[in-house]
Amino acid sequence: MLKKYFIFLPAVQGSFGEEWEQCLRQIEKTIGMGNRMLKLNIFCDLPDYAQYLEKKDLIYKEVTGLFRDRSPAINLTVHPPEKPWKVIVEAVGLVSGPGDVLTRFHDGRPYVVINTSSGREVWGAGFGAGLFPKDTRMAAEAAFRQVIEVLDREGMSLNNIVRQWNYIGNILNIREGFQNYQIFNEVRSEYYHKHRTIHGFPAATGVGMGLGGVILDFCAVSTGESLKINPVSNPNQVDAYDYGQKVLKGLPGKGKAVKHPPQFERALLVSNGLCSTLYISGTASIIGQQTIGKNDVAEQTLVTIENVKKLSDIERLGQILGEPDLCPGKYILLRVYIKRQEDFGIVKEICNGHFPDVPAVFIEADICRDDLLTEIEAELILKP
Repeated sequence: MLKKYFIFLPAVQGSFGEEWEQCLRQIEKTIGMGNRMLKLNIFCDLPDYAQYLEKKDLIYKEVTGLFRDRSPAINLTVHPPEKPWKVIVEAVGLVSGPGDVLTRFHDGRPYVVINTSSGREVWGAGFGAGLFPKDTRMAAEAAFRQVIEVLDREGMSLNNIVRQWNYIGNILNIREGFQNYQIFNEVRSEYYHKHRTIHGFPAATGVGMGLGGVILDFCAVSTGESLKINPVSNPNQVDAYDYGQKVLKGLPGKGKAVKHPPQFERALLVSNGLCSTLYISGTASIIGQQTIGKNDVAEQTLVTIENVKKLSDIERLGQILGEPDLCPGKYILLRVYIKRQEDFGIVKEICNGHFPDVPAVFIEADICRDDLLTEIEAELILKP
């Protein structure tokens, strides 16, 4: 089934509620044109946790009330768009192709199941939202438990996740020697060790999030005979799961001698015989395992784009698939995280120049290192 990404921005500046209402009307119009929404990522600017919980509950109620048994998966995170806007929405929808699309609910949270001749796909979002904002470990554990419960219901496990998004509140904060990002990495390692029995990892993004807690989104696929999943490395970068101890911050987990590195592939190539999807993980200005272009957002953006293009090099992907005549792929999404509001203009100009006409969302977020100023993820569709 063919996916398409849509980016919705309010047309008129207003309150959070007014801007969200404008985006919702655009979403409703897009659905009226025959698109079935799989997932809504609502990125917003909210000042405190009480307002976040209030707006999250309101948006869940409005979306599920409007779309009912066709509701998409929903996630609301505090990732401010470029000022003066308070809300921006990224949506992924199905625009064509045979198959059954079902919305199911877990503790009131919608997720979407797609059944086709080539297998099953599950899209989930917002797991862990609103839980344990002051305790990263408890928040991460709760989010992983929710994900596992949904996957188990669908006859899947963490083995089936091909794309994961990890939003960690106050990601760079260190308390009593323990960094929030490293705490998350320890929990991820524990759950992967217990619940993943296959070699390799999903493609993933791990970025900061305003306020506290941990939220997980995912895409999981069944592993039928026609499905092939291949990791894609960047020859200019050390794989994240091979990072040395010096680049990992804070103390190891309690009772552990060493810190666990982030466990994700630089990209994952998922092929079902009809087409291939390249999920490019959150990518930054890192060569080897060292940050390049410290204090220079333009240089970091260019190095990051070069890393993205290295991962999507059509010749290398053709070799992986055993298809030397593979047609050039098409980017269908670019999501760009920017640490500082004052850098939005520079980053957007560079990205739009390198990826013209690609749906792109630009949002504010802390990156997983103090000296990283931007991070880019992408999705690419390839056909034989």
